[in-house]
Amino acid sequence: TGVNGGLVIVVADDPGMHSSQNEQDSRHYARAAKLPLFEPADSQECQDMVLAAFDLSERFDTPVLVRLSTRVSHTRSPVALAEVREQTVKEYHKDVAKHVMMPAMAIARHAAVEQRLLQLARDAAGLDQHQIEIRSEKLGIVTAGIASQYVRDALPDASVFKLGLVWPLPVTALRDFAAKVGRLVGVEELDPVIETEMKAAGIACEGKDLFTPLGEYSVALLRRVLSGQPNPEPALPREQLGTAPPRPPVMCAGCPHKGLFMALSRLKLIVTGDIGCYTLGAINPTNAMDTCVCMGASVGMAHGMDKATDGAFSRRTVAVIGDSTFLHSGMTGLLNSVYNQSDSTILILDNSITGMTGHQQNPATGRDIRLREAPAVDLEALCRVLGAASVRVVDPADTWQVEKVVSEEVARPGVSVVIARRPCALIPTGKGRPENAVQLDRDRCRRCKACIRIMCPALTAGPDGYPVIDPNSCNGCGLCIRVCRFDALKLGGDRS
Repeated sequence: TGVNGGLVIVVADDPGMHSSQNEQDSRHYARAAKLPLFEPADSQECQDMVLAAFDLSERFDTPVLVRLSTRVSHTRSPVALAEVREQTVKEYHKDVAKHVMMPAMAIARHAAVEQRLLQLARDAAGLDQHQIEIRSEKLGIVTAGIASQYVRDALPDASVFKLGLVWPLPVTALRDFAAKVGRLVGVEELDPVIETEMKAAGIACEGKDLFTPLGEYSVALLRRVLSGQPNPEPALPREQLGTAPPRPPVMCAGCPHKGLFMALSRLKLIVTGDIGCYTLGAINPTNAMDTCVCMGASVGMAHGMDKATDGAFSRRTVAVIGDSTFLHSGMTGLLNSVYNQSDSTILILDNSITGMTGHQQNPATGRDIRLREAPAVDLEALCRVLGAASVRVVDPADTWQVEKVVSEEVARPGVSVVIARRPCALIPTGKGRPENAVQLDRDRCRRCKACIRIMCPALTAGPDGYPVIDPNSCNGCGLCIRVCRFDALKLGGDRS
């Protein structure tokens, strides 16, 4: 359908999976959708290529992708700011043949898309974002994005064609570059997108036959593979990281999710999980989550397990999902479960915010994204309207209450919802002051380490075996108090 004004879509890939569950290469979306894609290598290029992407979008009537990576997204560098260009809102003009994709119209629009891609390919070589540096006649590198930074440091004498617009490729310019070097290598993280397109155009090159499609690249890797140096010293001694003490991810001190997963762990249920801080419930100390696929999947997976097994798992399976994720893509799963008469229990972890991604507001918080007052969705009423036969609210810090209520709801026929409501530990409440931290009675403590095993960041084992409580981290949630059988832990200060 094209676009009326400029439309730029920015996506960040995560080679090495620092905080992702896959190593998705978003360049494939550009190829599949026949959209141009830029790939900046530093902060300056992020600005320049976004501006170029808007220009290209308006010129060719197309959305444009800008692909970042983890390293580029975390980069800081000086940026020469571009001139601010004032834009007016463009008028809308009715055009059914362009905007309504019924088969007859879509045939004509498909032809327009193919013609647009051909024109983009012809114009690609003339874009300012490409950088060609001829140095060596022996070795030429074709690269883009963060990989070009590694090439610059590792192979300063090589000839380099650094792509700015990665799709469609400037094939003619690449063919001319290839003719000037004896050996051509494509250096790109993840999938061999550039390499494959060059080979399809008849340009002989090397690539993934030398480099792995997994993880991040590095200066050391490029030197080792291409420069022939025997065991070169790495720029960063990653090999030495094995000697560092392990720092597994843990839930924050006072996180409301921890108590809930302790209860689920004791119940020995099958737990279909979702995307959020609570995904950490899958690992120590609770090990109480069995699946994690995508936002909203948990509800449908619990329903599917009930139906696909003819009810064999209907009294053993629960779905967990955060409040914001439920409002994003879990409501339809609940409605579908009700409609198809599932026997399933859904736990909504309501921490009053969108926690994992930075405390963004959501429709249940009573604030919009600009922190202005907004209508707050009543989760209990919403679940009842969607058809849940039972809706109950618990405090996840009270693990015994959670265990009792969840056991009752799992045994109940039909679809039920349990809302575990307690604010995120990082929401300021005034209670997390040092004087309110949990206190230890050493006379009562038996050094059994039950409190240590909940893996609260505010609790560590001292050299004498007694727990040590960090008063600056403890927010007095009381979870450690509930697991202590000897009453050795007490809340400090006035908690009223």
